[in-house]
Amino acid sequence: MGARRSLGRQFRWLWAAYAVSTFGTRLAFDAFPLIAILVLHAGPTEVAALAAAGLAVGAAVSVPLGPWVEFRRKRPVMVAMDLVRFAALMSIPAAFVLGRLSFVQLLVVSVVVAAADITFTAASGACLKALVRPQDLLVANGRFEATTWTATVLGPPLGGAAIGLFGPVMTVVTDAVSYLLSAVGIRAIGGREPRPARTGTPPGAPPRFRAGDLLDGWRNILTNPALRPLFFNTVLVNSLIMASSPLLAVLMLGDLGFAPWQYGLAFAVPCLGGLIGSRLARPLVARFGQHKVMLTTGALRACWSLGLAFVRPGVAGLVLVMAVEFGLITCAGVFNPVFATYRLEQTGADRVARTLSAWSATGKATTAAMTGLWGLLAGIAGPRTAIAIAGLLLLATPLLLPRHAHAPQHEREPAPSHP
Repeated sequence: MGARRSLGRQFRWLWAAYAVSTFGTRLAFDAFPLIAILVLHAGPTEVAALAAAGLAVGAAVSVPLGPWVEFRRKRPVMVAMDLVRFAALMSIPAAFVLGRLSFVQLLVVSVVVAAADITFTAASGACLKALVRPQDLLVANGRFEATTWTATVLGPPLGGAAIGLFGPVMTVVTDAVSYLLSAVGIRAIGGREPRPARTGTPPGAPPRFRAGDLLDGWRNILTNPALRPLFFNTVLVNSLIMASSPLLAVLMLGDLGFAPWQYGLAFAVPCLGGLIGSRLARPLVARFGQHKVMLTTGALRACWSLGLAFVRPGVAGLVLVMAVEFGLITCAGVFNPVFATYRLEQTGADRVARTLSAWSATGKATTAAMTGLWGLLAGIAGPRTAIAIAGLLLLATPLLLPRHAHAPQHEREPAPSHP
């Protein structure tokens, strides 16, 4: 079975590092807003600013880091980003103990962590492509996807219990330690990682940063007929889904009177669909082909959210939310690893970090803008109407999916340069 295929010791360490940091992050889900509300007594405007600024400013800060990462060994960069996140997050409990925690510190830490997240993701994509054979990329991405949804099912409930027992600051400590353990796992990958070389650079010469490198990630995406439609599709779909999420919370917990445990249950149980989808991805691709699976599940994942506009009080409303979320997450569980594999196949090895950094930065900035815009829309028209508009726009997003299959990019790997 492909799901049981061994991808080697080095991949297992990378996977373990990803798993521990993902569980730590999910355990500390919503810790920053809770700290702002419960500890610093922040109002809704400050909490919204905390969420949006962390994404937007973090994305902007990460822009020059993508080209910087491209021509450096990826594993030391990943370790450094883990240590940056560990130090930034640990500053919160330290300030709390000293009685000096402030909203400004929360804001700064959220920006630092967001920028480090994007940089780590860019480096890890390039690292994965170097560690795993091309025919095993889908298996590897499927395992990452399954890990993400497992952590999403288990992390928030456990984190909620931990917050009830120890307070939200303690979950931040757990998240910080998870990054430290992730750094240890990446360090344990071992083996010699060659220094990437820029095309046209003499062997042994250190790579030099060029001003044009800042836009290379976007240039690679927008000039690539395989990546361009997927870029617009995924950024728009993800931002519309995320923009609706806080509005659904307001609708369910406020207007419709659902209890917090019901709200949590409505989103925890459907995450099992992500596990199912991630296990189905490889057999579906083997039977129907990569492009057909990506096109079909990419379209299907856009068809569910409109149903959330019709949620009503009581058991029927709860079941509706769970059914809609289960369908959406199952489709995403298939689509995400297939899409991630396709994106790596269509990106040259010397452009992976810049491409993933540009993609992630655009996604986070767009989500921040959409969240703010939909908050204003909900203030004018009400959350139900805003959710319905997002759902209707999502129905149009399959038009942005690539209509034709593209063969993996033929790439000539540059000869590694050794120090």
